[in-house]
Amino acid sequence: MNSAPKPDALLDRRSALGLMGGSLYALLMAACSGGSDSTDSSTSGSTSSTDSSSGSSASCSEVPEETGGPYPADGSQSGVTNVLANANVVRRDIRGNIGGGSVQAGLPLSLTITLENLSASCAALRNAAVYIWHCNADGEYSVYNTSGNGNHSADTFLRGVQISDSSGQVTFTTIYPGRYTGRATHIHVEVYSDSSFSTLLKTTQFAFTDSVNEAVYAADGDYAESQATSETKNARDSVFSDGYEQELLTLSGNATSGYTASITIGVVA
Repeated sequence: MNSAPKPDALLDRRSALGLMGGSLYALLMAACSGGSDSTDSSTSGSTSSTDSSSGSSASCSEVPEETGGPYPADGSQSGVTNVLANANVVRRDIRGNIGGGSVQAGLPLSLTITLENLSASCAALRNAAVYIWHCNADGEYSVYNTSGNGNHSADTFLRGVQISDSSGQVTFTTIYPGRYTGRATHIHVEVYSDSSFSTLLKTTQFAFTDSVNEAVYAADGDYAESQATSETKNARDSVFSDGYEQELLTLSGNATSGYTASITIGVVA
């Protein structure tokens, strides 16, 4: 995983001025007294907390690039259904198949993603196409038929696209993902410049808090197979082990009624 760029370190004005002579210091302070102090905007590499709808941000960081994994169904694999070629893939509720049927059981999850454009001073990235996909409560993906995944070649559940609004936001209605051997719980994400899907800007993955994963799998009977699967914590996961702070979802809710998840990510557009 590539390390995300960190904001440039800002010079501490008070420390710098402290090196000058007393008289020069006084003159400079007098000259500056008519203006307001600017807030220190360094963030130790975290995503910006500035409201993206304002189009301004002190700093933001590029979300790390990650593998799309073996089950993208995005046209990159010969002989595999490309769900992005289906106009109905643009949908908010992705729990069932595109067009209906096979609604997946699981704990409700509402996911909101906010996109910031690193090429435009972290302004909201509008009209981008965000494609997400993840496994069901049993740790299986739609579209594919493999020995470890089961036969879901006729299904397209838990896959969908949303177009970012004027605030750079998209929201999906889905379920809390299950897990499978060797991976921590995660959601796959691709960000395209627009709904033509001709320009891929970013491929990444989102992580969930370890303790929340265990609470969900223990409390909800739909996740019996995930509960029986040996846990892979984020710190030991093949994707997240080198750092996942910028990919970790902020969660609110509980393992009984469901969760609301949110994340802000920077991409170069």
